[in-house]
Amino acid sequence: MARQARFETLELRGVGRTYGSQVALTGLDLTVRAGEFIALLGPSGCGKSTALNCLAGLIPLTDGQILVDGARVDTEPAERRDFGMVFQNYALFPHMSVWKNVSFGLEMHKVPRRDITPRVERALDLVHLREHARKLPAQLSGGQQQRVAIARVIALEPRLVLMDEPLSNLDAKLRLEMRTEIRRLHQELGLTTIYVTHDQEEALSMADRLVVLRDGRVQQVGTPEELHDEPANWHVADFMGFRNLLEATVEAVRDDGVVVAAGDIRLTGRALEEVTAGGRARVAIRPDDLRIAGPDEEPAENRVRAVVRVVEYRGREFALEATLGERVLHVRSAVAPAVGETVELAVDPSRALVYRDEGQPSQVEEALAEATA
Repeated sequence: MARQARFETLELRGVGRTYGSQVALTGLDLTVRAGEFIALLGPSGCGKSTALNCLAGLIPLTDGQILVDGARVDTEPAERRDFGMVFQNYALFPHMSVWKNVSFGLEMHKVPRRDITPRVERALDLVHLREHARKLPAQLSGGQQQRVAIARVIALEPRLVLMDEPLSNLDAKLRLEMRTEIRRLHQELGLTTIYVTHDQEEALSMADRLVVLRDGRVQQVGTPEELHDEPANWHVADFMGFRNLLEATVEAVRDDGVVVAAGDIRLTGRALEEVTAGGRARVAIRPDDLRIAGPDEEPAENRVRAVVRVVEYRGREFALEATLGERVLHVRSAVAPAVGETVELAVDPSRALVYRDEGQPSQVEEALAEATA
């Protein structure tokens, strides 16, 4: 079933879209290799759907270019780009059977009638819906309807598949199942896929590379491992699940780490951005990197005492909220302390990530300011 990719590279060069004075997307540079699964990730309003619609040809660019193997396609109408789109709301024809929904696009593309039947059958087999071919969309579950939408795109054999939050209308169990199905189809058919989502767990589990957007601007491009372990800035860290974000002051920059003070908390962490002694910083720590220190452990750095206020059962672990004064810390633990109990929390210095706070100039910026003063 696998077929040869119909391009080698897709390039977005300085892609932007504005609406009057409002910037929806700006300066998007990205090269996608054939066969890659790329996730555009970020909160609502960050520009990810705008980027996808610009790629699809549904929204014209106000800046930049889109090229396939060096040839511009942003000047071509949507129907000539040979890109397939899977929408969030399925966009099925309610009066047509599953079969007709899948075959309709082929008919519109004037595919020879003798080729339509085998292509529809193949697409329905791939999404395990052959036995539902004569049903109407209303007779299907949400997950099955999304499979029909995917089959419709597969049947067209586009050179690029675009997916706009295709799982957001499904329940948790179906989302997990469809994540696996979409990844399976991507690998089995050798597709090139660009996938929009606001769900970081979804993106981490499916994509080869992630593009994190905020306020229409790219914050980081990297593999799931890179974004999970080393977010480029505190905005990315916040979005990627580092729920403990502490505003701090840098006390010292040492070879073995950065010493920061956040109120009553004093920690040694690892700087991922340039920071200077006396400057402002933010410390990012994942809940699963904070642990409850055992009573027999030797005293060590990066310990704080906090009072447990909330304990939530999460299956194999517990989600805790602990307070230190007015500060709330989020912790994952294999054991459940009692509410009201005082615990000692510890974090490895390598997992306390230190970022320069917004508005704090770097040494280079300070030097430039002095030189031009």
